[in-house]
Amino acid sequence: MDMTAELNSKMEKALASLKHELSRLRTGVATPALVDGVRVDYYGTMTPIGQMAQVSIPDPKTIQIASWDQSAIPLIEKAIIAANIGLTPNVDGKLIRLNVPPLTEERRKDIAKTVKKLGEDTKVVLRNVRREANDKVKADKTIPEDQSKKLQEQIQKTTDKWVADTDKLVETKTKDVMTV
Repeated sequence: MDMTAELNSKMEKALASLKHELSRLRTGVATPALVDGVRVDYYGTMTPIGQMAQVSIPDPKTIQIASWDQSAIPLIEKAIIAANIGLTPNVDGKLIRLNVPPLTEERRKDIAKTVKKLGEDTKVVLRNVRREANDKVKADKTIPEDQSKKLQEQIQKTTDKWVADTDKLVETKTKDVMTV
């Protein structure tokens, strides 16, 4: 039935959104995702750094940004400072380097709380998708009652699978954050 495909599609989108949000959280290791959200006012257009410079990771503690337009380096530096991502840009001629300092224990705990909250928010979305699917099944009077019960059980099993996947993601990210 196409309802399970639709259900899986919506739940997959919720999990993809969670993965994206988790990738943007700092774990004490350099990753290009840390500057993904930074936009630079470049000739009057808010432009993502990735579209105007090469973002690379020369070592686990450094993000290196090489702008294709040398005149944009001060703009990129200003945007990184304004984005308040907790990283200080060091301009070295044609490159901008961001050193990713190790996280303090308190900051790790804060990030772990954020990870948990993002996981809970995703579970709420999954439950809402489940409720919508169950409501559709209950509202469809052409489905016999026993078939309706089976569909609702199938919807619950699908939801349980996605919730378990969410829990695994949250657990893995929390472990990454708490590892020194």
